Amino acid sequence: MQKIVTAEEMREIDRLTTERYGIPSILLMENAAHAAARVITEKLGGSVEGKSFLILCGKGNNGGDGAALARILSLQNAFVEMLVFGKVQETKNDAHINFEICQKLDGQTGVYQHEINSRDEWDEFLYSKYQDWDVVVDAIFGTGLSRPLDVWLWNIVHHINIVNEKPNPVPRVCISIDIPSGLNANLSEPIGETFQAELTITFTAPKPANVLAPALNYGGELVIANIGSPQGLIDASPSKLFLAEREDAQNWLQQTKFSSDLHKSARGRALVIAGSKAMAGAAVLCANAAMRSGVGLVRVATSESARTAVSAHALPEIMVAGLPETESGAISEEALNKVQELSEKMNVVAVGSGLSSNDESTRKFVRSIVENRKTPVVIDADGLNSLAPFDLQGSDNAPIILTPHQGEFLKLLGIADKEAVKNRVEVVREFSQKHNVILVLKGERNLIAAPDGRVVVVPTGNSGLGKAGSGDTLAGIITGFVGQADAMKIDVFETVVAAVYIAGMAGDIAAEKFGKRAMLASDVRDCLSEAFESITN
Repeated sequence: MQKIVTAEEMREIDRLTTERYGIPSILLMENAAHAAARVITEKLGGSVEGKSFLILCGKGNNGGDGAALARILSLQNAFVEMLVFGKVQETKNDAHINFEICQKLDGQTGVYQHEINSRDEWDEFLYSKYQDWDVVVDAIFGTGLSRPLDVWLWNIVHHINIVNEKPNPVPRVCISIDIPSGLNANLSEPIGETFQAELTITFTAPKPANVLAPALNYGGELVIANIGSPQGLIDASPSKLFLAEREDAQNWLQQTKFSSDLHKSARGRALVIAGSKAMAGAAVLCANAAMRSGVGLVRVATSESARTAVSAHALPEIMVAGLPETESGAISEEALNKVQELSEKMNVVAVGSGLSSNDESTRKFVRSIVENRKTPVVIDADGLNSLAPFDLQGSDNAPIILTPHQGEFLKLLGIADKEAVKNRVEVVREFSQKHNVILVLKGERNLIAAPDGRVVVVPTGNSGLGKAGSGDTLAGIITGFVGQADAMKIDVFETVVAAVYIAGMAGDIAAEKFGKRAMLASDVRDCLSEAFESITN
């Protein structure tokens, strides 16, 4: 997991890099420019020679990065038009040095520097050019922006965005340095007109706006470049917000790898309590996904009227048991004794998919299962609705893992105002700490909160997962992973992070194979094997 740092935490890392390790700030700026040049060169196929660039620079350090980048690209035989929004003589420190260098090189190495101080000057520059740049680089504002762009800069950024949104836009690549101009680095919501990039190159560590929705949609692909700050300084940052990485999934798969002496009990046993007369498919999706995850054994307990349908569609390796039910065909409170018998020797219990929370008997049944748990419990869908508003406490010995989408989370909180969960990171952190549970909040970017205050952002997954059954499939994958972790004595929180990351990756593979429009929740389950193969190799 990689730390996500605020603008203030990033400035402190930069300061300590210079103060403790003697690395001058001008060298960090130079390293940032070279890192950006390498990423851009790779993006353009391996060379920038003969390519034309428009680099937009503010007066601060982000603009200084842009000026240094302009010099480097011009020395690689690129043609660079560099605009400074302001007067060079008003710039300071490292940025001023780089602007002065470009001023002296103006016209000699393929870099041309222009000062732009108004919308009129922008128009005059713009309409005197062919506007056929291959790349537009945004280095106007970095992580220091805390208010909307000034009107004249707003209009300039808006013009660039509009040109690129036309049905037949000028073919060009739009790239932001550190963060798209117009975003507050610390916020998930945009604060005004924002440069629309297809690639963002940020330095040292990601910032919240780089990875949290909806702000992340302005940045496109994210590349995190190391510019020389020691890893120890990043690790020592007080931030408790993290970005899940491929290595997290790799490490978990390595810990749970198959060996010749392992048997099904060693790989864990999972009980899935799911399904009702009207929603047998949810139980099938959850159980089949758990089985595909690598757990040794999966058993389903469902309402008696759903048992035949579940048995007919579940994988043949899965055992299915019928339970007493209510008049509506949902599992009743009378099923507790049988479930307790089935739970013997299980490593994890999942409850909720397709249960139906309309019956008070079912709600009492779910609460009793959770209150009397002896293993980790994964709660999804109607299991969550049965416990809303949530007032239970998890424990280290038998963790509770909740997997709500926003609507279910609002019910758990006992509120209806969506604005109350606008700051998703802080809300999930507070809930997880208050109830001592692991919380997976599903959405455009899944968030996973731990009772110790950590929150992990998962970058895998796509909008094609917003379909019926995707939540049941994710709950099954998490259940299968937790069953293995419990049997092998592996950290449950790290296990949930790996499960959600890999599930999202399987969803990305499904989207590539079938398209977001046509992909199904069952496709995600079937693509798990390809996700495992991709990560381990």
